Amino acid sequence: MSDAFSKFKEYSVAEFFTKNRQMLGFSGKVRSLTTIVHEYITNSLDACEEAGIMPEIEVWVENAPEEKVRVKVRDNGPGIPKSHIGRALGVMLAGSKFNRYMQQRGQQGIGATGCTMFSLITTGQHVKVVSDYGGKRVKADIGIDFKSNKAVLTEVVEGDSPEGGRGLYVDALFGDVKYEKSSKGVHEYLRRTALANPHATIIFNDPEGARFEFPRSVEQLPPRPFEVKPHPLGLGAHDLLEMSKRAGGYSRLSAFMQNELARVSLNKVKELQELVPDVDLGMKPDRLNWEQAERIVRAFQKVKWIAPATNSVIPIGKGQVEKSLNNILGPEFVYVTERPPKIYRGGIPFTVEVGIAYGGQKPSPGGELMRFANRAPLLFDAGGCAITATVKNIDWKRYNIRNFDDEPLTLFINFSSVHVPYTSAGKQSISDEEEVVDEIRNAVQESLRNVGRHLSGKRREKEKGQKRKVIMRYVGQLSSDLADLADEGEKEGKLKETLTSIIERRFE
Repeated sequence: MSDAFSKFKEYSVAEFFTKNRQMLGFSGKVRSLTTIVHEYITNSLDACEEAGIMPEIEVWVENAPEEKVRVKVRDNGPGIPKSHIGRALGVMLAGSKFNRYMQQRGQQGIGATGCTMFSLITTGQHVKVVSDYGGKRVKADIGIDFKSNKAVLTEVVEGDSPEGGRGLYVDALFGDVKYEKSSKGVHEYLRRTALANPHATIIFNDPEGARFEFPRSVEQLPPRPFEVKPHPLGLGAHDLLEMSKRAGGYSRLSAFMQNELARVSLNKVKELQELVPDVDLGMKPDRLNWEQAERIVRAFQKVKWIAPATNSVIPIGKGQVEKSLNNILGPEFVYVTERPPKIYRGGIPFTVEVGIAYGGQKPSPGGELMRFANRAPLLFDAGGCAITATVKNIDWKRYNIRNFDDEPLTLFINFSSVHVPYTSAGKQSISDEEEVVDEIRNAVQESLRNVGRHLSGKRREKEKGQKRKVIMRYVGQLSSDLADLADEGEKEGKLKETLTSIIERRFE
């Protein structure tokens, strides 16, 4: 008889990710380092914005012995209280974001804890943290008990913060990483983060001792997105079932739906009850089973709903993207398209904004596509991303662009939503939802029409300049010949001046 089941064990989510770290973006030395900086930066930006603080973030990347790399990040955010430090930085799938239906950079509660995990499995070292919160300072070394998915705090020291002190400082050592100044490296990630977050000041200190500062270009925080309720058309049977199981305090399923779902009124409940007469909407929510949830979701599709509120989606803003592109790239021409919010999967609001810059300071010649989701740069997995696929299918020649790869163009595309449809836990690629692809295409084409007009005008000016140059070659000889024919050589200068004036007016 087989003893296979004698080895049957239960594993924690933390143990799972130690074996599957590539799912969190830790694959390849350059990518792993960029992923680490990405996780810390997005946490800092979210924390500052939620606290109403203009973000100031400084990053250090330092080479350490034995091919290790030390990463340090300091922000001026609100810090983390002692009671939450372990859960925020040492527990997988713990945090304030996963169950909140609102626009935010992080979504899964893995990011910073993933960095703690990666430090432990590549160096055996705990992450050092200093948090100033509410006038108190806490220093601690943080690790993870992988079997139980619990944080391990050691060397804990508590005291008072310096006057006015606030923020979080993280110091961690990593192996299996490498710093490289490339299109996938930390410097480029921070450059793009500054572009999409013009309200933030970001400073980067690289391993060679160089210091790069990306100052803020706007002096106001973006509007705070607010939490919204899920729309019935965006739910599946599993979603409804899970929500109903957590719906404490409701005695009736109908009351739960009116209070926890968007656009569900008493009249809509009555309409739903007629569509599912065999499901008692007056029962307790936690009694709902799978078959009943399926019937209700099918009924959702038959009801005419008011569209979900779209003011929960906060784009960067046309004016801010223009200022940012001008501030960091200094191009000769910029155009930004900001389109009204749309809906995908029937109930999830999103918006797409596209900025195009022609010319300016670029790390490499030719076209550059910059992808963002909720202001966070997407540097990897471009091949499987809906943004990349849509841009590749654009007919560039229609817009006076022979080949995107050969033009000094920067194409900036930001996707904002309360729920970004990432293709994996690495959060670097957006899935090809039909409504999303259509909206990206429309936004890019709208921007390209304006770029096409600019390039047409530029080409006309160039042609006029060339014609003027050719004609001006003959002004001197023509003036001399005409004066000789009229036997009035002393008027040659006057003739030349007159002809030059005529040509200048013609090609003005």
